[in-house]
Amino acid sequence: MADSPTVLSLRNAPELASIRHRQFGCRQIAIIAVACLMQSASLSAQTVCLPLPRLLSATPMGAQVGTSQEITLTGENLDLGGELLFSNPHISASRIMQEDGTPDPLRYRLTISADCQPGLCEMRVMTRLGISSSRIFVIGDLPEVLQEAGNTAVEKAMTLQLNTICNARVTARNIDFYSFHAEAGQRLLIHCDARGVESKLQPVMTVASTAGVDLKVERQGGPIDFLVPETGEYRIRIHDLTYKGGQEFHYRLRLQSLQDDSAIPRFPATTDVRGFSWPPQNLPDSPAHLELEPNGPDQPQQIALPCDLAGAFAQAADVDAFEFEASAGDVWWVEVASERLGRPTDPAVLVRQLTEVDGKIVAKDIAEFNDIPSPMKPSSNGYSYDGPPYNGGSADLIGRLEIPQDGRYQLQVSDLFGGTRTDPQNVYRLIIREAAPDFALCAWGLHMELRNGDRNAISKPLALRGGATVAMEVVIVRRDGFDAPVRLTARDLPEGVTAAGLQIPAGQNRGIMLFTADQNAPRGLSFASIIGTAEINGQTVERVCHTASMSWPVRDAWQEIPSPRLLADFPISVCGSEYSPLSLHADQQSWQVTAGETLTIPLVLTRRTEFSGTVLKAKTFGQGFSGNPVFDISLTAETAEAVLDTKALKTPPGEYLVAFYGSAVSRYRYNAEAVDDLKTQLGQAEAELSKLQAGNEAEESDGSESSAEKPESDATELIRQAEQKVADLKGALDKAEKTATPKDTVDIMISQPISIRVTAADTQ
Repeated sequence: MADSPTVLSLRNAPELASIRHRQFGCRQIAIIAVACLMQSASLSAQTVCLPLPRLLSATPMGAQVGTSQEITLTGENLDLGGELLFSNPHISASRIMQEDGTPDPLRYRLTISADCQPGLCEMRVMTRLGISSSRIFVIGDLPEVLQEAGNTAVEKAMTLQLNTICNARVTARNIDFYSFHAEAGQRLLIHCDARGVESKLQPVMTVASTAGVDLKVERQGGPIDFLVPETGEYRIRIHDLTYKGGQEFHYRLRLQSLQDDSAIPRFPATTDVRGFSWPPQNLPDSPAHLELEPNGPDQPQQIALPCDLAGAFAQAADVDAFEFEASAGDVWWVEVASERLGRPTDPAVLVRQLTEVDGKIVAKDIAEFNDIPSPMKPSSNGYSYDGPPYNGGSADLIGRLEIPQDGRYQLQVSDLFGGTRTDPQNVYRLIIREAAPDFALCAWGLHMELRNGDRNAISKPLALRGGATVAMEVVIVRRDGFDAPVRLTARDLPEGVTAAGLQIPAGQNRGIMLFTADQNAPRGLSFASIIGTAEINGQTVERVCHTASMSWPVRDAWQEIPSPRLLADFPISVCGSEYSPLSLHADQQSWQVTAGETLTIPLVLTRRTEFSGTVLKAKTFGQGFSGNPVFDISLTAETAEAVLDTKALKTPPGEYLVAFYGSAVSRYRYNAEAVDDLKTQLGQAEAELSKLQAGNEAEESDGSESSAEKPESDATELIRQAEQKVADLKGALDKAEKTATPKDTVDIMISQPISIRVTAADTQ
């Protein structure tokens, strides 16, 4: 390899927003627009998860550095939109005004500063319900254009200029056609970027002559390096592998001229959730060594330990071999990253001891490494009821190598998926190091244990209603023998929001982070962080936790493969306009019990709506008490009791934090506040109309001319306008009431955290 591989991802976005603790006036978001009231997804007899705002698409999905660009959004529960926020502070957005002087609900004008660095950033909308889920937005270095309608026939192919990026979408059962002119000998880069911008499109891209002869085909989503054979016109065809299409099947088509000696660039892309365990702490951006070909098992590359090396599975069935000297009893940790660098690979390592017998070298296998196991067993089929739909493991590897004898050893690196593939961009990073115990963390929204799951809810943002407690699962990948407990805390929370971490116990891989919004918490937004703290070699260390979400709501887990990715930041919002259907809390925050005894904790229920069903089956979060049997909480009573038997649970003395949780079906009304406001506005409008009508009747009774002889007065026109306003408000109220019709909605109800101190039996 001539150059060290450069891996770009959303985690390498140039800058994160400097927004902290933004406050928003709740009434700034108007609620009388009927179209946006109806924007919430249609709900079936029972829906899963309370409605949350989701940003689903943007047109275009990128812009050039130093330009201004109009953008149109689509989504769920966006409610007239609000402030459009980016994780890159060099992008600003302003509302586009409609002819009537009101802000367009879903259109904005973006300004990208000249010093903005190309790359990916997060885009979100602050809505009535709080912060929306994110959508990727791309800052590019070339002029951008939008796809022209009707380019689904060869005779209507859209003409592209060289050095242009086209923002487009494929429609179902169709092919997009483009044409361009090029000169003989020109070298062109043609890239259909879909996977890197979280599109569902599996692009098939073909470059053809105008005579219809296919010259280059790319089916793996990579770029086409095209050397123009002769001056003339050429065609590009793009379609989905199975001819699907729609809003979620967007792409960015890059047509760029390249110098003859230029390397194919690596394009920035989102990072799959599996990538949270990379890189290790303090790893240099560039490796100390490079793989040197040829270096197969019969001609290995000589290295010395420790080693940090970059290579590539460049050829089909490529096996890279490295030899080194080692001493008996030495312990080395071997780590390989390739899938976590965004490559479609499955690295494996085989270590062999080399000894000489009768003048011949005999190889003996002593270790084999593959795959980082998931911290939690993931869902087996995309449904969430048998595990989370997130796989925090990786096809990469971390393994312990103990040297049995002094001598020479050979380490072989191969790609289990690479038997027939030749792709120099399938790079890897090999590290052989002495033990450096450490850990990496990732958090995601708690899944529901229901057969219909919260498949459509697992892309949910952390948008809190007043009085709600929301849980996030926190998982850990332990590195190089690290086995200690990890304490979880959160920083930079919005006003009125508190957080409590249920720690990851020693030797275990899961903890819980609870976020609670006070019932009276003001509307607000903050970019927060989850921190894991542990003792390593006598030192206290902190690690920032990654957060993950689904790229898209998973509406049909039987037909869709969930696509979780890491987020660049972690926003938490409070809506200030709705409340949790139910709050659970103990009548005191801290409790004490002697080991071996039973603790009964009274719970207080605050119900804010009706429920379908009378009982919540409650489970227990928290180390030391997670084995507590399921118990019933009556949804019709004002109080309940949680009974914790420390003898049966075998809970040792110590300090603990617990919470209780379960699913309940509330009779949820979407935006009931809008109904009340519209009723108020309608009453005022009807009163104004009556006043105008009464004044006009009095004027007519005073006049000496007959009404037939009088010209139309200004009062008559005012009455007509008032009548129209009343009619409009009645129509809006009717639709708002239909939208706010109570619907059975199942969601996770979680108590506020409770501290428990378990003392030893002989402690007085």
